[in-house]
Amino acid sequence: MKLTSHSAAEIASVLAGNHTLVNPNLEISNLLIDSRKGRQFESSLFIALDGDFRDGHRFVLEMYKKGVRNFLLSKPVDEIPEANVFMVNSTIAALQDLARHQRNITPIPVIGVTGSNGKTIVKEWLYQLLHSEFNIVRSPKSYNSQIGVPLSVWTMNTDYNLGIFEAGISLPGEMNRLQKVIQPSIGIFTNIGLAHQENFESTKQKVKEKLALFKEVEFLVYSADAKAIHNEVKEILPVEKLLSWGTADTNFLQIIGTNSHQRKTIIHGIHQGKKVSITIPFLDEGSLENA
Repeated sequence: MKLTSHSAAEIASVLAGNHTLVNPNLEISNLLIDSRKGRQFESSLFIALDGDFRDGHRFVLEMYKKGVRNFLLSKPVDEIPEANVFMVNSTIAALQDLARHQRNITPIPVIGVTGSNGKTIVKEWLYQLLHSEFNIVRSPKSYNSQIGVPLSVWTMNTDYNLGIFEAGISLPGEMNRLQKVIQPSIGIFTNIGLAHQENFESTKQKVKEKLALFKEVEFLVYSADAKAIHNEVKEILPVEKLLSWGTADTNFLQIIGTNSHQRKTIIHGIHQGKKVSITIPFLDEGSLENA
C-alpha cells in the first residue's frame, strides 16, 4: 500500500500549536501510536497519545533511538535534539486534524458505516462485492474509534477511487468529530441497539448522535422498520436522499419474505416494481439484517 508523504513543514501548517522543526523538509508518510510496532521509522510520525490508561510520552526516547525524527506531543520531552517536534494541546485532536487534511486532499467517494452492530461485517461484505470494480481503501479490522478512524483515513490517496470507513461512538459529541474526518458521501446505518446506552439519555439521543455522521451525505441506506432510526432520519435529510429498506411498499427496497433451508437463506424483495432475490449462506437474524 502506497502512502502519501507530507513534509514536516506541511504537517506543521495543518496543526495548531508551537512546533520546533529541525528539518522542515523531512517527509512523513507513516503514523505510529504503538512503540512496539512500526517500520520505516525515518518517515514516521510518532504520536504520543495521552489517555486514562496510557501515556505515549514515556516511549518517545525509545522511538528516537529507533530512528524516529518526528514527534507529535502534548508535553515537552528532553533528549531528542535532532527531531521535529509538533507541540499541541491534544494529540488525539491533532491526529484527527491530520486525517481530515488527508481526506480534504483526496476527493474520492466514501461510504460511511455506523450502527450498534454489524459495522465491520457490512464494511467487509461491501468490499467483497465491490473490489472487482473499485480500488478500495477501507478501515482495517474494526478501526472505528476516535483513534482508529483517523488512522484509517490517513491511508487514503488518489490511487484509490472508493473509501469504506466505519465509525463507532460511546459518548455524545464524538460523531461530530468523526464526521469531519470521514466526510462520507454515502451513508449506511446498520441498526440501533443497547451498546453504550449508559452514556446517552435515551435511544433517541443516541440515534441523533450517530446520525451526525450523515448530515452531508448524498444518500443514506437504512431500515425504515427500525422506527427509532426512521423517525429521526426524516428530520435531518430530505426524502430524495433516503434509500430505505423494509416491509412497507413505500421503501426503496421492499422485503417481502425469506426462505431458509440447508444452511442458507433466500431474501425476496421488490425494487422499482421488479421482484429481486439474493441467497446468503446464513440463517441467523443478524446476518439477514446485515445482508
